Amino acid sequence: MSQVINPRSSLSVAILSGKGGVGKTNLALNLSYALFRAGHKVLLMDFDVGLANVDVLLGLSPEKNLQDLFRPEVTAEEVMLSVEEGGFDFLPAASGVPELLEMDDDMREILFHKLNKAFSDYDYLMLDLGAGISQTVLSVAAMSHVHVLVVTPEPTSLTDSYAVIKVLHSQYGISDFHVLVNQVSGAADTKATYGRLASACQHFLGFTPELLGGVRSDPSLPDAVRRQIPLLRHAPRCPAAQDILASAVKLHRIRQSRQAALQSMPVLGKLPHSPK
Repeated sequence: MSQVINPRSSLSVAILSGKGGVGKTNLALNLSYALFRAGHKVLLMDFDVGLANVDVLLGLSPEKNLQDLFRPEVTAEEVMLSVEEGGFDFLPAASGVPELLEMDDDMREILFHKLNKAFSDYDYLMLDLGAGISQTVLSVAAMSHVHVLVVTPEPTSLTDSYAVIKVLHSQYGISDFHVLVNQVSGAADTKATYGRLASACQHFLGFTPELLGGVRSDPSLPDAVRRQIPLLRHAPRCPAAQDILASAVKLHRIRQSRQAALQSMPVLGKLPHSPK
């Protein structure tokens, strides 16, 4: 029988993008909020150590952040903030800290040694990672259970997203990706955008990523950003909110399908060795 080291079957979800400006952080926030509203305990961790801004979207001013965890006297609980009572918490990042952008093995071990115990208190660990292929982004993504790639129909987004998939596949052997297409006009736009990325992956890498969903362009979203509240609280019936809810349901189904296996896996695993 497998050893139970993750009794809550906590699922870690790395949310990635090839380039900035695709709405990744907003989707990370609102997927987290949707899962929380469905009755799950959620920790949203801002790991965009280059340009952290989840705190801005929430209208929060953290006194401590990820960088403070490298001080021996600071605990994870001191850094975390409650977004809503009942199980939606937030761990802020440090923005523009060069040494965190290329975190080495020792730094990563110090950080996650403090955090791992806290992670197991949640059903979902949602990791908003920086755009692109920095070593910190790649290593944390490789340690996560699920990899969600946020793309838009723009050709540059598709090209850069393919690069993220290719590097994670070549360096860490990962082929389990879920594509979330943002800023689409409708289902046909979602299908076409996903199809272009999936075709490239199948042709050049030999596997096809899954489609998590599409999120329609919606004027309610920039309004929620200005108000500094999650879209699903500001306008829960708007088209984009409904699309995000549908994607959150799919994430929950992924967790349900892996529930037994997750109990024998840490919330964030060890960094896998390169297959090469």
